[in-house]
Amino acid sequence: MNNLDRLENQSIFIIREAYAQFRKVAMLWSIGKDSTTLLWLIRKAFFGKVPFPIIHIDTTFKFKEIYEFRDKYAKEWNLNLIVAKNQDAIVKGIGPTKGKFQCCTELKTNALKQAIDKYKFKALYLAIRRDEHGIRAKERFFSPRDEDFEWDYKNQPPELWDQYKTKAKEEEHLRVHPLLGWREIDVWEYIRRENIPIVSLYFAKDGKRYRSIGCQCCCNPIDSNADTIDKIIEELRTSKISERSGRAQDKESAYMMQKLRSLGYM
Repeated sequence: MNNLDRLENQSIFIIREAYAQFRKVAMLWSIGKDSTTLLWLIRKAFFGKVPFPIIHIDTTFKFKEIYEFRDKYAKEWNLNLIVAKNQDAIVKGIGPTKGKFQCCTELKTNALKQAIDKYKFKALYLAIRRDEHGIRAKERFFSPRDEDFEWDYKNQPPELWDQYKTKAKEEEHLRVHPLLGWREIDVWEYIRRENIPIVSLYFAKDGKRYRSIGCQCCCNPIDSNADTIDKIIEELRTSKISERSGRAQDKESAYMMQKLRSLGYM
């Protein structure tokens, strides 16, 4: 069994285990490479079907390529897609000009909380990885959130010998992270092996490409000539630039990301 087989098997086990424990589940799909890979694994885990809703948190500031990709594959893969927006915040004009912390809190975190409350989900699948950001390294595969959807990063359950906390208290819900042990290069190698469709923003055009995507106003491309998956993988083998160096909210401070995540941010 090679590394990708091992990672795939572990992720599919976690996906099925979470569904066995919590039928009232959903997956968050940002349309980025990681969440699209997770969606692919979920389809594999359930033999081509997705037996629960897929949520896209729409801030209204995403790239047009993201919306086009979302709509194309939601239809092609027959997804039960929920597009969640914090409509009150949008009406009030909340956006990047109000500050990144308020923008992310209102348009992402609170939009997610509203969706959880509306649909009463007991668990959510997310495609975060430990190597992506230092704060995410504190996460667990099964990570509890309290009745206010907040994350106590100082009180995470131990996960020893593949024993996971798959039970939640009545007032809790769980975040499930099947890709937690993957690296960025693992994701790209898996995308290549499985021929997973990916948003075109990741591929270089005119000497620039996006390594991490989100809201258009908060993402900057990197210098790159990697216009194929093979070239992206080769670039990653030598790059010393952090994956999220082009994401504006990450540049504020490590504390800001930790504060956002403690409040329920992805």
